[in-house]
Amino acid sequence: MITFWQQEKDKLVQRSESELNPDLNKWVDARSVTREDIRILEEDYNIEQEHILDILDQDELSRIEREDDYTLIILRLPVFIPDNDISYFTVPLGIILYPGTVITICWTDCEVLKDIAENRIRDLTLSDFPAFIVRILSRSDTTFLRYLKEINRRSATIQSQLERSIRNNELILLLNLEKSLVFFTTSLKSNQILFEKISKTRIINLDEEDKDWLEDVAIDNRQAIEMADTYSNILSGMMDAFASVISNNLNIVMKRLTVISLILMVPTFIVSFFGMNVPLPFMKSGWTGVIVISLLCLVTGFIAKLTFSDRPDPSIRPKKRRKENKRG
Repeated sequence: MITFWQQEKDKLVQRSESELNPDLNKWVDARSVTREDIRILEEDYNIEQEHILDILDQDELSRIEREDDYTLIILRLPVFIPDNDISYFTVPLGIILYPGTVITICWTDCEVLKDIAENRIRDLTLSDFPAFIVRILSRSDTTFLRYLKEINRRSATIQSQLERSIRNNELILLLNLEKSLVFFTTSLKSNQILFEKISKTRIINLDEEDKDWLEDVAIDNRQAIEMADTYSNILSGMMDAFASVISNNLNIVMKRLTVISLILMVPTFIVSFFGMNVPLPFMKSGWTGVIVISLLCLVTGFIAKLTFSDRPDPSIRPKKRRKENKRG
């Protein structure tokens, strides 16, 4: 869907194409684009089809190019969709600069574009396109940092649940969060290269204030990269720890099953031996056979109890010895 925006009294106002003021700069917002939207962008704004396809490619990295008629910027933005298996991921946002017109193209909706349309970004102006772009970059980094903190809180909550009971659902959630951190790290590093290219080249004419703002944005972006790397390492270590716990629990279960099978082998051997037309002992002794079999069952149960009973903690013994030494 394509919408048109112009600025009135420091606020963005949505207008139809016929109501646009030709004397004011405009923002053409193309979100969740369809084939008809692609046709309009190609025919009405002379955007090359190759560039549109690059913007709609989910794996496209950040870059900046200058063409004959316009300047193309591709930026990676964070997206949060609760219903997806991977709730946190990134998408490319295409920004195309014409004289008097800025066009943004994205194959889905995201929070940064909503903030722009709902006038939640301070000092946002369409009269200065370089400053407009820098504000978008700044908002993107802020959203990245907030989503990273949310991912960290979610992983901590899932960890507390796994400590009580290890289930597949929580492990899958941790795996999806780890994938989100990988997506964020890759996109943030790609954006960092874009920031450096914007600041070192003259593709976009930035004034001193915009350059200072862009340096602050680059610092925030580096901080987000470090946070994503740290959270990713913590999550990887957590996954390895739970994998070790699962393996240890499996070893304990297999050990107990082995002991049970060994205990059951003795009565099974006896029953199998005397089941081959062999006279049973104590056949004519009355209750003596019942007593002997009962004693064997009690001995087997006692051995099983000793086998499966928890062993005392060896760390308790030195404490008792210390107390005895003090009394002595």
